[in-house]
Amino acid sequence: MKKPFLLCALFFYSWINAQAYNDGYHDHELRFNMGRFLATTAIEGSYEYYFTPDTSIGGTVFFNGDSLGRTGNFGIGPNLRAYFGYKPKSGIFAEAFGLYYTGETDITDNLGARNNDYSTTALGLGLGKKWSTYGQKLTFEVYLGLGRNVNQKELQEAFMYRAGLSLGFRF
Repeated sequence: MKKPFLLCALFFYSWINAQAYNDGYHDHELRFNMGRFLATTAIEGSYEYYFTPDTSIGGTVFFNGDSLGRTGNFGIGPNLRAYFGYKPKSGIFAEAFGLYYTGETDITDNLGARNNDYSTTALGLGLGKKWSTYGQKLTFEVYLGLGRNVNQKELQEAFMYRAGLSLGFRF
């Protein structure tokens, strides 16, 4: 009588604990966009929190010494990602993002050359792929996104992009 009960209890226990991954383990990730740094000398860092193995929310901050560049000299914004892969927290992903950024434009008119400071907000969509190590601690991702400025009349026609080649660490 004890033996069948013990076997059933052991089977049930092993069935409960048999997971492909440990949920709630390494839910936070910090990333550095080394591709943007090498291409434009801008420094971009991101944080991502996984609230399910297939969905995350995060934020991005960047600083750029060239305020006349296409995406300005400072930016901050949130993103929401959905992953479509067989491994948790990795694979192909789609993201929706927002970005608030500031910069300068050079204006030359009847009054002469002058700088015009601006700040604008953009909303956009992106696609990418993320790989992680076996222990789910180190990540590598490639992504590309396209957004549209939603305020600031002289920038209304302008599109903005996000692109990256990032290395990350989960904790």
